[in-house]
Formats: sequence, structure tokens, C-alpha cells
Amino acid sequence: MPYLSPALNVMIAAARKAARPLTRDFGELENLQVSHKGPADFVSSADERTERILFEELTRARPGYGFFGEEGGMREGPDKSHRFIIDPIDGTTNFLHGVPHFAISIALEREGQLQSAVVYNPITDEMYVAERSHGAYLNDKRLRVSTRKNLPESLIATGIPFMGRGTDEERERSLAEVKAVVSRTSGIRRFGSAALDCAYVAAGRFDAFWERGLNAWDIAGGILLVREAGGVVSNLNGTSDPFSNGDLLAANEALHPQLMKLLENPFS
Repeated sequence: MPYLSPALNVMIAAARKAARPLTRDFGELENLQVSHKGPADFVSSADERTERILFEELTRARPGYGFFGEEGGMREGPDKSHRFIIDPIDGTTNFLHGVPHFAISIALEREGQLQSAVVYNPITDEMYVAERSHGAYLNDKRLRVSTRKNLPESLIATGIPFMGRGTDEERERSLAEVKAVVSRTSGIRRFGSAALDCAYVAAGRFDAFWERGLNAWDIAGGILLVREAGGVVSNLNGTSDPFSNGDLLAANEALHPQLMKLLENPFS
């Protein structure tokens, strides 16, 4: 059984409460009120309501904590040492197209260090949780990253810049990285939810995941899941802080340096 701190219990309860109307919405997509934040970057009434529920539930239980969320931005609280980092729907485009691969992501940070994480797919009812120094779990089952050591046997996940995201140069580099990795591995998957991609690495379903240009709310929960499952997470410069530039590589210890070397110069 996982160790569930009081804070993690609060986060799980908030995720489950926010998920109930989200699940109903998923079955009635034609009724959603959808507006555009930008090309291919959707915000829906479901996004906004989910973040509001999370904010209300977490604030009720931890009234002094700050918040950093995709929709609400930064909201500071009187307790400067704690903040929740939340993504109400990681994989909004999947959600709006009826693809059941998206998640509510919540992370708790204390004095700059990730302490607790929840990544919850309400459609599959997969609840990924992690607690600093206490491991990562999926529905009470302990998670471990894969033990594969060679790239040719490995399945890798990534994210690719889409319309409205990234410069021409960034998109060109991304495609070169995909070409370099796909030629050395068993294959690449692009599922459209960084939080779940990291959760799948923690569960050993993917052997690694990389992507550039991510936001803190995309990856905060997933980072702790991978690390607590025994994996390595860094940015693509090799330092341990993916928040510094939004570029992330998550893998097991054997594959991480191999992929880092491959991604350093994908044009070679």
C-alpha cells in the first residue's frame, strides 16, 4: 500500500471530485462550450470548471498554500513555502476529440522541491500517485521504471510541436530528433499528454519520454512519479531541473545517457 500523507489524501480527493463532472462532459462533447486561446490551443468550459473545483477543494484543505495553474496562472498565498502546481486537463485536445487519454495533474511543492503528485485519468480510473522518498504507485500497485538497457528494444514517447507552437527551427529540430530516435529504437509514440507520458515511464510502459517547450504544470506531477519509480529526469542539457527551460528527458538509468547523446545532435 502507498504511503498517503495528509496532503496527498487531499490531492486525491480533489482530483476525484473534479473528475466526476469531467467524465460526464466526456460523454457529451457536443454540448461543451469551446473557445480558442490560439491556433490548436483549446480552452473549454470543462478546463475552467475543473481548475476551479481543484482550487476550491485544495484551498479549503490548505488555505495558505499558493497555486500555479494552466488557466489561473500564479496565485500566491500567505504560506510562501508551499504551492500546488495543477493542470486541470493535460491532453485537452484529446479530450475535445473524444480520445480517452487525458489527465488531471496535481503536484505539491515545498520550498522548491516536489513532495507529492497525483496524475489521474478519469476515463480509465488510473490514479498515479507519488510521495517524496515513499515511492510511486498506480491504484495501490508499486511502480518501477523499465529495466531495458538497449535502445533497439525500447519504446519511446515524445511530443511534437503543433500549429501555433514553436518556431520553424524548433519544429525542424523536433522532426530531426524523431528521425534519429526512431531509427535506433523499437518505435515512438506521440499520445498528447506529457503527464501521462511520464506516468507511463514510471509504470514501465514506456522506456523513456522526451519533449521540449513544456510548462511546469505539464510535467510537475510526472517528474516526481518517474523519480520515485527509480527513473532519471533531467532537462535536455543534462542538468536535473526541467523547470529551467521546459525541456525534459525521463528514462531509466541505463537509457537516459544513451538518449541524451542521441538528442544532443540529431542532425548528425
